[in-house]
Amino acid sequence: MRRINWYSIRLVMVFFVMIFLYSFSSKRNSVRKINKIDIQFDSKENMFLTHQMVNNLLIQNLGDASRLQKDKVDLNTLENELSHHEMIEKAEVFSTIDGFLNTRITQKTPILRVISDNDSYYLDRKGDRISLSTNFSARVPLVVGEISKEKRKSYLKLFNEIKKDDFLSKNITGAQIMPSGNMVLTNRSFDYKIAFGKPINVQKKLRNYKAFFHHAIKDTLIKEYKEINLMFTQQVVCKK
Repeated sequence: MRRINWYSIRLVMVFFVMIFLYSFSSKRNSVRKINKIDIQFDSKENMFLTHQMVNNLLIQNLGDASRLQKDKVDLNTLENELSHHEMIEKAEVFSTIDGFLNTRITQKTPILRVISDNDSYYLDRKGDRISLSTNFSARVPLVVGEISKEKRKSYLKLFNEIKKDDFLSKNITGAQIMPSGNMVLTNRSFDYKIAFGKPINVQKKLRNYKAFFHHAIKDTLIKEYKEINLMFTQQVVCKK
């Protein structure tokens, strides 16, 4: 008489039980309703948006989230809608087993604020426009004048260099774009103007300015300077 292999039978039974439990839990999870929206920002800086503003954006696309089943929520659509907001650089949306809809927001980081005759706005490191916010005012250089789309890339290079340098980001407070395209920068510490010229040879000019400042700060004459000219890349010309 053939002997029954109970070990194999138990394995098969365990396998089918696991499939049943997985199917059962998946079904229950899919019909579970969204019971809470959790919103987190990746940084406490540049808080253009509030939790309530993001929550409102989600509700506009979700409707009454408390009545929605998890499997009815299109996470990709939500991410795309949030990511297209002018103040958001990146958005991640995902749900959890306990019915939480989690949203992670990376806000855009402004590097300058443009003030023209009829408009005022921020630009981020990529050149994307950010409208002014009633919730937050970024501490970035104020640029007076027009930045055309054709020349935007060269200006962005200058202000990105300023932004990533600890000394320059604290020292350079503003700029004026002249009709010729030349720029005059202002600094936080003294009354002199910085004749930067056109936004070319940016890194060389900024290195020259830093070298000048760290040397001149040791001399009381720096208070008498009216203009620091960086247009000649081989030297810094100072005028009293």
